[in-house]
Amino acid sequence: MSEARYEYAGRRVLVAGAGVAGVASAQVLIGAGAEVTVVDRADSAALDRLRAAGAKVVVGDGQDLLAGVTDVVVSPGFAPHHPLAAAAVGAGLDVYSEPELAWRLRRPDAAPWLAITGTNGKTTTTTMLAAILTAAGLRTAALGNIGEPLVFAATESAAAYDVLAVELSSFQLHWSSSLAPEAGALLNLADDHLDWHGGFNAYAGAKAAIWRSAGGGAAVGNLGGVAVGNLDDARVAGLLSRVAGRRVGFTLAEPAPGQYGVADGCLIADGVELIPVDAIRPPGAHNVANALAAAALAAAYGVGPDAIRAGLAGYVPQGHRNAYVATVAHVAYVDDSKATNPHAALASLTAYPRVVWIAGGQLKGVDISDLVRSVADRLAGAVVLGVDRAEVAAALARHAPGVPVVEVARADDGAMAEVVRAAATLASPGDTVLLAPAAASLDMFASYAKRGDAFAAAVRTLES
Repeated sequence: MSEARYEYAGRRVLVAGAGVAGVASAQVLIGAGAEVTVVDRADSAALDRLRAAGAKVVVGDGQDLLAGVTDVVVSPGFAPHHPLAAAAVGAGLDVYSEPELAWRLRRPDAAPWLAITGTNGKTTTTTMLAAILTAAGLRTAALGNIGEPLVFAATESAAAYDVLAVELSSFQLHWSSSLAPEAGALLNLADDHLDWHGGFNAYAGAKAAIWRSAGGGAAVGNLGGVAVGNLDDARVAGLLSRVAGRRVGFTLAEPAPGQYGVADGCLIADGVELIPVDAIRPPGAHNVANALAAAALAAAYGVGPDAIRAGLAGYVPQGHRNAYVATVAHVAYVDDSKATNPHAALASLTAYPRVVWIAGGQLKGVDISDLVRSVADRLAGAVVLGVDRAEVAAALARHAPGVPVVEVARADDGAMAEVVRAAATLASPGDTVLLAPAAASLDMFASYAKRGDAFAAAVRTLES
């Protein structure tokens, strides 16, 4: 850590939030010699460990802790309008996220970051990229918004990793100022987290920070700042066209020279076939796009077609992403609980010809009307649940008035079982019952994964 790019010894740092990112940030900062105060709304075993490590711990809102502070490291839940974050920014303090801290702490010989963001597909693309890099014989890990916190990897010796596959959320990118991954991909842009960012333009601007190196010319190793973007997404393509540095586009159409795309049923780049479309897992056009983005990032680092092909062919998908659960009474049940916004749900819903849709949860300020209008002709029925279920039901009534809808009001542990039983009554042989909520899960479940697990468990009761 003595070779860190940014000196923290003697600095007074407030770490806001004692979740995974906050605890990791505090631990690394203490090791770097900073005077660390950690604030969280509730006491916990994690705070006890930080006390023992030398941090000052405060349980409360933390707004009275800013005097004398030089840096504020915020957890992802701290939106710009959060009172503590707003007060810190208003006081002219340096406010940033755990990935930004990791970037500042990187050793001079640190592994390059190949980074991914977008409204949907981030984790799939990041883990696809890690699979490709591993197939190329490189020491790598999928980190950032998934896996181990970046601050730990940032302070490792150069012998630990050759290159990192890094997932970054809009929250993390918003709270960054110098973070500039050597290559970055923007997968897609659709309305999401508008309540957190305060509007779409702010959300898109945060996402576009993934291309900071290409815009500003930062370079490490054999990269010169590479911006990878989805040419089929008009918003992304427009932002990409304004990047000053090297740009690489991907498309589901036949690509132009220098682009990644699809022709004759294969993913291709510069005329070289990489892998057949039907070999991509999970299935679906959106995952073909994810694979193209992963391939483009890997190639930017110098990985050849053989390793790209091998990595994608051997890729094992993450859970709760268009995951087949079972077929019961000739009806397929599919878990896409990770579809936490309308854009993700649209990709999933359009993969099946006739669907009983399970939807609802926390819509995060996003209008679901366009999604319902787009898929109305393939809906055999719908079951709605969660805190914003009335908005989903109203959109169905307006744009799919002939579709039978069951509303499940309960929010206890048995809610998903009732949801699945209701969906089964609406489904006919050959239909797909699809959990693609288009909403976040935290109104009823600890995570989207727990929601998907509850769905799978409920399906298994139908089988018995």
